[in-house]
Amino acid sequence: MSETKELLRGVIHPWYCDTFGHMNVRWYSHFFDDAAFHVWPMYWGSHQQMQSQFQVHTVTAGANIQFRKELLAGDLIVVDCAITRLGSKSATFMERMMHCDTGEVHATYELIEVFFDPQTRKSATMPEEIRNALLPFLIPNE
Repeated sequence: MSETKELLRGVIHPWYCDTFGHMNVRWYSHFFDDAAFHVWPMYWGSHQQMQSQFQVHTVTAGANIQFRKELLAGDLIVVDCAITRLGSKSATFMERMMHCDTGEVHATYELIEVFFDPQTRKSATMPEEIRNALLPFLIPNE
């Protein structure tokens, strides 16, 4: 992927590892979820700003992790992100967890965020200002 934004860096601590000696599945979710909190500030603005300016925010409608290669205690990681799809009410992001030293991708996380009106408790149309801010970063899913 090109035109990605770095969201998070971390270290794989021994207590993240299971009895097989590699990072347990629950910790991949932990890192990807923490990184996902940075998606909107990196591409547009905060959820608080969305709420005050447009009376909407986003909710996660789907998340899918693909595991490629195990991580071990002491490994350093970086999580980056790209926008792979823009719908009328949603955006899809692809996060990658990579080894800092080798750049090898160890896991990917497809995240679907839907715009949500907290008053009606229903999906909402993506505000045009946000869509226009995201469009230059759109990379079709590889």
